[in-house]
Amino acid sequence: MRQSPLTEGNMMSLKAIALNATLKSSTSEEPSSTGSLLDLIVQELGSLDVQTETVWLADHDIKPGVSSDEGEGDAWPAIRKKILAADILLVGTPIWLGQPSSVCKRALERMDAFLEETDAQGRMVSYAKVAAVAVVGNEDGAHHVSAEIFQALNDVGFTIPANAVAYWVGEAMGSTNFVDLDETPDAVKTMISMLARNTVHLAGLLKNSQYPASEE
Repeated sequence: MRQSPLTEGNMMSLKAIALNATLKSSTSEEPSSTGSLLDLIVQELGSLDVQTETVWLADHDIKPGVSSDEGEGDAWPAIRKKILAADILLVGTPIWLGQPSSVCKRALERMDAFLEETDAQGRMVSYAKVAAVAVVGNEDGAHHVSAEIFQALNDVGFTIPANAVAYWVGEAMGSTNFVDLDETPDAVKTMISMLARNTVHLAGLLKNSQYPASEE
């Protein structure tokens, strides 16, 4: 197993959670391009000694709202707990109408609660956690979608590493999906490698040296 410089020797390993924001459920007979790309990233993270759990958001009843618990039947509190237990958050989404999926936006809206949830030193509960993004689609919009997600995640306290996005887009108005490809394009392989390497590096640094406490 290839090791990150931050996981060699006695350094503690890192944990990640991947949120698959496809509109499909994990039991769908139709394969998920988002899931396919996330699987490749998870595999690369694994080579760097990162343990990753993948959550298919469409499997869960995530209530609308901007709090951490919207009451009876809300599946978000359990997902939130997994996010806060991880060092790395990976958000994967398809492009629909040039936008992140509605499922992705629902999760981002629920993380709005982090703005008012702080630790004893006044830092958001999401501080010291890094985030990366995966985007797939057969239409233009990967840069727009990743920009939307990056800004939202940064707003709620996550740190964004350099080159923390891996994406694939097919021909505009085409019918080929990422999951249909016979092999992963070299450009996508390069993005996956940079995403994993830089994300793990920064997560290790923040895990061992948290942001300063609030002066308020």
